[in-house]
Amino acid sequence: MAACNRIAAKQLYDGPELSELVSEEGDFVHRRTFTDPAVYELEKKHIFGRNWVYMGHESQLEKHGDFITSFIGETPVIVARGNDGEVHVNINSCSHRGVPVCRADQGNTKRFVCPYHNWSFTVEGELAAIPQERKVCNKPNKEELGLQKVPRVDSYRGLIFACMDAGVEPLLEHLGDMAWYLDCMFDRFDGGIEVIGPPHKWLINANWKLPVENQLGDVGHGPYLHGSLLEQGSPAVTELEEYGHNVVPKPGHGVAVRLMPEDSHEEQRLFGMDGIAAFDPEVADYLKQCHQKVAERLGEVRSRLKPLCYSVYPNLSFLWPNMTLRTSHPKGPGQVEYWSWFVVEKNAPEHIKQKLRVNYTMMFGPGGLLEGEDSEAWSQQYSGSNIDYADNKRFYYGLGMGEAEEHPELPGMVGSCFDEHYARDFYRHWQQQLIKGLQGEQDND
Repeated sequence: MAACNRIAAKQLYDGPELSELVSEEGDFVHRRTFTDPAVYELEKKHIFGRNWVYMGHESQLEKHGDFITSFIGETPVIVARGNDGEVHVNINSCSHRGVPVCRADQGNTKRFVCPYHNWSFTVEGELAAIPQERKVCNKPNKEELGLQKVPRVDSYRGLIFACMDAGVEPLLEHLGDMAWYLDCMFDRFDGGIEVIGPPHKWLINANWKLPVENQLGDVGHGPYLHGSLLEQGSPAVTELEEYGHNVVPKPGHGVAVRLMPEDSHEEQRLFGMDGIAAFDPEVADYLKQCHQKVAERLGEVRSRLKPLCYSVYPNLSFLWPNMTLRTSHPKGPGQVEYWSWFVVEKNAPEHIKQKLRVNYTMMFGPGGLLEGEDSEAWSQQYSGSNIDYADNKRFYYGLGMGEAEEHPELPGMVGSCFDEHYARDFYRHWQQQLIKGLQGEQDND
C-alpha cells in the first residue's frame, strides 16, 4: 500500500524535494524556488488557492453595480458591489462555454453578458437570462448555473480580500500584527483613503515572489541600485541607517519602517516629505496639518513612525512615501503582471491629490525613475535563478541571522534595516504551506 501511495504522489507532483528548497533557518534558498514549473503549479493551489488575496479597495465599489476585475493566482475574478450592498467575488467565466463575461478593468453595470451566446448574469453572479431557452422545451435550472463564487470575502480598513478556501482562517488572524502597521495609512484620516483610477499594469520577466520580497523590507539595495537619487551618505540613507527597522509582524508579512526618536521635530516625522513636499510648500503644509491629528488617532508611537514599504502575504505590497498599492499577479514561474494604484486621503483637496499623484508617477509605475531599475533587477534575478549547472549554489539570505527580537514599541519581531529575517520568514512560511498542501493531496489520493 505504501508503494502505491508513493507512485500516486509521484503522479501528483514531479518537482524538487520541497524540504530542500529553503534551509531550516531560511538562510539559504534554492534557485528552483523561482523557476520550477512543478513548484509553480503547487503555488497556484496551495498559496493562491488557500490564502486571503487582495482584490481591491472599497472606494472603487461605492455604488450598487460598481465592479473591478482582478486575479487570484491566474484565476480571473469579478469583484462587484451587489444590490444587497455586499461585495461579491465570482470567477470571470461563463457557466455555458467558459468565455469571460466581463472584459473591463472597472465600471458600473446591471448585468455581465457573455459575448458568445448572450447569457447574462447579475452583479451578484446569478444567471439572469438565457436567450436560447425560449426555443427549447426542457428549461435549465438557472439557480445551478450562476458564476462560480469565491466562497470567502472580507475587508479590513477598506482593503478587500477573498479566498478560494471556505475553511481559511479569519482575515484578522491572517493579518495578525500587520493590521497595526496597515492602520498607519488606512486608518490615518477621518474620511479614509481612496484609490484613484484603474491600475497601471505591466509585464516583468520575473517570478512573482521577487517584487513581494523586495517590498517586504529590502532597503539595502537603495543606495546602489538607485544610487542616482539615494547616494550612500545622503540624509535619507543616514536616517534609514540610524532609525530604520525591518519588522516581521507575522511570518509571511513584512514592514520596513523608520521610528523617529521622541525628541525629533515634527517635520522629521512627516510622511511624504522626502518627495514632492520637499519642493512644494503647499503640499508640505497639507502634510503638516494631516500629521497633527495622527497622535490622537493612532497613538504617540505611530506619530513617530515613517514606514517605507509593506508586503502582505502572499502578493500585496504598499510603498508608503509614494502612496502606491501594488499586486504581483503570477503568469507562470517566469513572468509576473504587476499592478499599481495611487492612493490618497479621500477628503484631500483635489489640487493636492494631483500634486501628490505627480510624486507617485515620477518615481514608480511603468515610467517611474525607480521602477525601471527595480524591474530590471528582478528580471536579472530570475535569469540568475535559471542558470544551467548552478543548482548547487543556493542564494544566501542570512544577513542579520539571530538578531531580530521583540521591541518595546513596535509589534512583531524587529531587526535592523539590513536584517533579512523578513525574507527568511517569508520563504519558510511559503515552504511550510507547500509541504502541508502536498501532504494533503497525497493523503486524499
